[in-house]
Amino acid sequence: MRARDLAEDYPLVQLTDDALTAARLIAEQRRPGVVVVDSDGRPVTVLPGSQVLRFIIPGYVQEDPSLARVYDERGGAEACVGKLAGRTVKELLPVKDKRYELPRVSGDATVMECAATMARLHSPLLLVSDGDEIHGVVTTSHLLEVLLAGPAT
Repeated sequence: MRARDLAEDYPLVQLTDDALTAARLIAEQRRPGVVVVDSDGRPVTVLPGSQVLRFIIPGYVQEDPSLARVYDERGGAEACVGKLAGRTVKELLPVKDKRYELPRVSGDATVMECAATMARLHSPLLLVSDGDEIHGVVTTSHLLEVLLAGPAT
């Protein structure tokens, strides 16, 4: 089985898209993240949901999660989500020198190549493309399903 056989359609967001809309897309569709493309539709990076959380949760609370207990659940959540208002997807991404490598494989990549790339990059998504042609995305859950099923008989 090759990566193009595993690839499924997946939502793409542009760098200039609204950050709150991208976060809602991740949440409402229960996605581990989204693929970010530039204005020409070329893939740039993956925005994992964990990076959205990293953006909205104050650094001191990330360092000491016990401090989160002082937050009122509703008010604290509204304050955190409010950080997304008026922001773009680009602003959610780490600074350029710390930006994630694009998790990508060719359509001919094997299941094990896909797994190795995802493991190396700690990415919940893997873009499958040949040149400018995007075949789709492979998610960790789909890849694990294939691996756990064992060899086809």
